[in-house]
Amino acid sequence: MTASLKRLFLIAITLIVIPLVTLSLWSSLTEPQITDRLQLYQTDLLLHVSELAADSGDPGDSDSNNLLAARKAIVGDDPLKTAVEQYQEVRKTAQTNLQKFQKQVEQADALTAPNPPSALDPSDGLPAAPEKSSTSTAKSNATSASASNFQKQQVLLNQLDLRIGLLQAQQNQLSTAQSTWQQVQASGRDSPPAIAEATAETRSLAAVLSNLWREPSQILPDTEAQLQTLQGWFKYVSLARLYQLQQRTDALADLQAQEQITARSTLVKLALVSTVPALGAVLGVGLLIGWLTWRLRRGESSPLVGWTVPWNWETIAWVLMVGFLFVGQIAIPGLLAVGSRLLAQGGISISLAGAAGQSKALYTLVYYLLMAGTGLFVLYRAVKPYQPLPEGWFRLTGKRWLLWGLGGYFAALPLMFAVSLLNQQFWQGQGGSNPLLQIVLEEGDPVALLIFFLTAAVAAPVFEEILFRGFLLPSLTRYLPVWGAILVSGLIFALAHLSFSEVLPLATLGVMLGFVYSRSRGLLASMLLHSLWNSVTMVGLFVLGSGVE
Repeated sequence: MTASLKRLFLIAITLIVIPLVTLSLWSSLTEPQITDRLQLYQTDLLLHVSELAADSGDPGDSDSNNLLAARKAIVGDDPLKTAVEQYQEVRKTAQTNLQKFQKQVEQADALTAPNPPSALDPSDGLPAAPEKSSTSTAKSNATSASASNFQKQQVLLNQLDLRIGLLQAQQNQLSTAQSTWQQVQASGRDSPPAIAEATAETRSLAAVLSNLWREPSQILPDTEAQLQTLQGWFKYVSLARLYQLQQRTDALADLQAQEQITARSTLVKLALVSTVPALGAVLGVGLLIGWLTWRLRRGESSPLVGWTVPWNWETIAWVLMVGFLFVGQIAIPGLLAVGSRLLAQGGISISLAGAAGQSKALYTLVYYLLMAGTGLFVLYRAVKPYQPLPEGWFRLTGKRWLLWGLGGYFAALPLMFAVSLLNQQFWQGQGGSNPLLQIVLEEGDPVALLIFFLTAAVAAPVFEEILFRGFLLPSLTRYLPVWGAILVSGLIFALAHLSFSEVLPLATLGVMLGFVYSRSRGLLASMLLHSLWNSVTMVGLFVLGSGVE
């Protein structure tokens, strides 16, 4: 391929890729974050721990006393009040989003409504001419997407209110709880059929809960079956109420014994997902302070050194636009979609959206390996004409890579915590998240979780560090100082994940990865940091998800 033809092809690919990537980023604005769900999962674990009986075990048993002390330290003096406050905070965000989606539905309806006949239109009284199919389809899709978002948000709001009502009932705020459940029951009365159908389950469950806590209580025939659809602590307290009313002492005793077992195991899980990262963050702060102090005491300036770059911006654009974005975000997903449809005709379902468990995990791994393999092949072909490469390119070990990788991880913890808190306040639960995080949070199959773990903790760090730190960051030093290349490569790394809400935290992580790579001059250091970050995130999601069943 001649240079001019290659440049024309690159321009054409760029004109295709940029609008599609922009559209994907823009569509993420209407998608929920995983942050709120994580917060509620952790709240549900705290509620389990709050049930750890004050008289469990021998009063002189040191292990029992330690457990009770740990319970108080973790859940506080009034866990129910704290849980209500957290659920109410998430509910405010859900209510705001519901109103936003409702406006979108109204605007979409206005766009699709037929125009009234004009007094000067000679076709008055005649059937209106059909619109162009492309315009009609676009409007129909907009209406459908807005209605779907509104429907999902209404169901979420109802689910939150069901749980808030149970929390209020456990605090003996019975009139407030009844009001909350009545609000759920009324949510679908005047709604369109699709929304009424979607909210039918939550409205029915609200009626069951309302009857259980009414004086005198009423027990409907299918009460226990409906209560079994609740999760975690909320299922426990509702079933306990039912068994008390039915005077089923054996069933209640078994339920309470099982809850004590759950409370003890959950205490350990909470220590893993909260205490351990907090200690890591404290260690990270100490490392940052120690490193800065050491640098000041030495009194030497050791500026970051760039790389000798033999290629220009066209090679950089070719690798990113063709090898990563076009192939990874357009070509391979399209081929996999065609392959999934062909397999579906044979009775095999493999897709990220429709499959479950191992099939979904396998689809994710296959997609990532194809994207990584193709991207690395394009990268290899792009830099091959410049071989042998100047010294320092794509070096693995570098200097003290293990220390830089481990230290970089702990130093990144306090920075990421601070940025995440700021980011959460800004986006208010919207802006999208990596769909893999939600899948892992709700996945229970160990084989599927292992495949997901290998994808996130091995495949992703290897490919992304070679591309973004091994190639992009050094290439940018031809046009920018090293610190500028670190910032720009970190931002591109964040944008490549196609979720607006993740741009700030991922850019922070990308900058940290770039700094570690620039200091160690070895890819293993940034790969280790990246792998540790993804691994701990995956383990935390699994622990949180396993505690709410």
